[in-house]
Amino acid sequence: MSVVRLRQAAKESVSGLPREFWWLWTSTLVNRLGGFVATFLAMYLTVDRGYSAMFAGLVGALHGLGGAVAAVVAGVLTDRLGRRPTLLVSQLSTAVTVAVLGFVQNPVAIAVVACLVGMTSNASRPAVQAMIADIVAPGDRVRAFALNYWAINLGFAVSAAAAGLIARHGYLTLFLADAGMTLLCAVIVFGKVPESRPEREPAADGAAVESESERAVGLGTVLRDRRFMAVVALSFLVATLIQQAFVALPVAMGADGLSSTDFGVAIAMNGVLIVAVQIPVTRFLEHRDPAPLLMVSALLTGAGFGLTAFAGSVGMYTLAVMVWTIGEIINSPTQMGLVARLSPTHGRGRYQGMYTLSWSLASLIAPLAGGAVMDRFGADALWAASAVVGLVAAGGTWRWGAPCGAACGRGSRGWSGCGFGFGFGYGFARGWGGLLVAGPGCPRWGSGRGSRDDRLDVDARH
Repeated sequence: MSVVRLRQAAKESVSGLPREFWWLWTSTLVNRLGGFVATFLAMYLTVDRGYSAMFAGLVGALHGLGGAVAAVVAGVLTDRLGRRPTLLVSQLSTAVTVAVLGFVQNPVAIAVVACLVGMTSNASRPAVQAMIADIVAPGDRVRAFALNYWAINLGFAVSAAAAGLIARHGYLTLFLADAGMTLLCAVIVFGKVPESRPEREPAADGAAVESESERAVGLGTVLRDRRFMAVVALSFLVATLIQQAFVALPVAMGADGLSSTDFGVAIAMNGVLIVAVQIPVTRFLEHRDPAPLLMVSALLTGAGFGLTAFAGSVGMYTLAVMVWTIGEIINSPTQMGLVARLSPTHGRGRYQGMYTLSWSLASLIAPLAGGAVMDRFGADALWAASAVVGLVAAGGTWRWGAPCGAACGRGSRGWSGCGFGFGFGYGFARGWGGLLVAGPGCPRWGSGRGSRDDRLDVDARH
């Protein structure tokens, strides 16, 4: 590909998105550039403080528990208070709790503050995701979510490299630097990112008018939305696989006689691949049906971790990381774009919070489950089970399906029909309370619970 074509592709990848999105993108990048503590928390506790690996694991679990609680609570606050206030409160409280964590020394206090850090830092996710869905047109959302995900991984790659150098001056410097970068992120949001929560249409007397469906959007509505909860459940399965990379994978490599440097080389390929190919791959993904893409991503993720059973060298472990990373690259923007399409306009915070919960629970459960399987049955059993989980997630996507993707026909190049693709033109319309009404070739929205712009975006193609 020529330099001119590369420049044109890059221009098309970033063009057409509103200025508010780019300020939000900048705040995300700044936040992740300072994300030192979560990466090095376990090493800080064991190496600097001298605590046991078991205590470090407990603190990590409490951090994940705080994130799980925040996912639901912040989702509600995002809808009630607004995206911007929730985001600002999250960032300011994160800066405070991270700084405090660097000073506390009592083990009980460390555990409590770590839980608070998990809660405050994860509270921003539903707000950010809802804000992207608010300000970006439906046809551009997959690309916007991919660009935001790219910023997260770019920031992670830089911060992980910088953290090792900063830690030479003491771990307290890491905590204070993290807090300072989070404060800078809050300043950017306060100065440049406006509130994006959609306003309800006023009545003749000036009072806001709510439709029946909007008044009914609560956590109960989310939990009763079986189509959406199926997406959340399938997301949880894939998330449990990816979380094994941060606990089970280094343990397995250590058991094979490989060093922490070897693990760093292997896992670095995850960030390198995401930064290198996420944007061009998204250009291929953004106008295709989500269900077949999610099936492929689940199969690749399961296959990548299953391949780890045959690894014994750094090269083979790196190859396995590359395989499941490709699955992650496909999954993340596709999944977040699908969640945005399924979310009612005035319930986006709650829906995004429930989706975030699937990842928070995975970060809590996956290390415990993975460690238990490895201790009882061995690492090979865990990797074989991971391959099976990938197959189950892919089968679940095929069985329960997803609504019509970014396009039907026009945007389904390479896939026949809608939803499940693979030439079936299959629309699942039974067992879901009439949420989808089967029509010729492509399902239609049947419940009226989708956001107005999403329903128009689908209906306009029929």
